[in-house]
Amino acid sequence: MNPAVLRTEVRLFRREPGALFWILLFPTLLLAILGSIPSFREADSSLGGLRTVDAYVPVAVLLGLIMGGLQSMPQTLTGYRERGILRRMSATPVRPSALLSAQMVLYGGAALVSALLALAVGRLAFDVRLPKQPFGYALALLLAVLVALALGSVISALSRTTKIAGAIGSAVFFPMMFCAGVWLPVQAMPHTLARIVGCTPFGAAAEALNQAAAGHWPGWTHLGVLVMWILLLSGAATRWFRWE
Repeated sequence: MNPAVLRTEVRLFRREPGALFWILLFPTLLLAILGSIPSFREADSSLGGLRTVDAYVPVAVLLGLIMGGLQSMPQTLTGYRERGILRRMSATPVRPSALLSAQMVLYGGAALVSALLALAVGRLAFDVRLPKQPFGYALALLLAVLVALALGSVISALSRTTKIAGAIGSAVFFPMMFCAGVWLPVQAMPHTLARIVGCTPFGAAAEALNQAAAGHWPGWTHLGVLVMWILLLSGAATRWFRWE
């Protein structure tokens, strides 16, 4: 990875108020709105005794990853290809792969900052316990970041224009939000639906984060599902991605 390319991409990212808001601030803002509802701060038997705000902290964590990986990164990379930036870079000592690496580090880092912000606000504002199994939580979060970036790379590979990237990203975005538990926490889903959702990238990530937050090591089944999706999506992105 080229440090100069990364610094340039960071400067460009900082000039995008939309990306800053949706990736860094929106997940925590959603958590704050939900946490301000009195009934969401009371124990819920359908969530195993957790409060709704407790269940939504992992959801807020995953939401930042989904925003960055499925919405922002594909449109940025596709825009570079559409404007011929990648083609011009191929004629310079800086390889286009350096740009791709910088994009992954940039959006992966932004997603992690968003996750830490959601955890901090959950703890300080609503007394949500920090993950009782921090190492398992960190591992599940890292895998979730990688799967979001891999899925975003596939969307970039399949999209010739930014309009197509936006359309594909939106088509994938809403099902992934459902699987992450944005509309219904995974703990409250019917058993059969939860098992199906657990086979999806962000459904497995939500289950792994919930288990680590409760103090258990994330289930190897959920971690395995994440690793499988990372390998499959990375392979597909490598096969289909074109610089021009």
